[in-house]
Amino acid sequence: MEIGNPNQEELIIKEISLPLFKSKGWLKLLGILMIVYGGFMAISIVGIIIAWLPIWLGALLYQSAGKIETAHILGDKKSFIKAQQNLSTYFTIYGVLAIVGIVISIIALVIVLIVGIPSNINDMIQNDFMQNDFY
Repeated sequence: MEIGNPNQEELIIKEISLPLFKSKGWLKLLGILMIVYGGFMAISIVGIIIAWLPIWLGALLYQSAGKIETAHILGDKKSFIKAQQNLSTYFTIYGVLAIVGIVISIIALVIVLIVGIPSNINDMIQNDFMQNDFY
């Protein structure tokens, strides 16, 4: 689409960036909260291994909010595209993490059902036998 007037392009960018611009405060808040959460995770020994993920996700959200603000105020197309790229990366990473979490949960559930229930049944039978004075 060829736009003859540069001001018209700026107006279009301002118009299409408005919904995200209205949400920039929430994007910044969630970005800061995720960075803080990653910082708290880094305190623990196990958490330090994966603490970079929420910090990275938080930084993506915070940067996206800044870029969308620039895009809306100045009508800057490059800032608008960068904001969308940051959001795309955020949702891609979060989606992969969600899938990994679901798979790990299913595997853990299967392991608990295979290993945990048979051993608990034996314990319950032995305890019931002891309590009923059959010996």
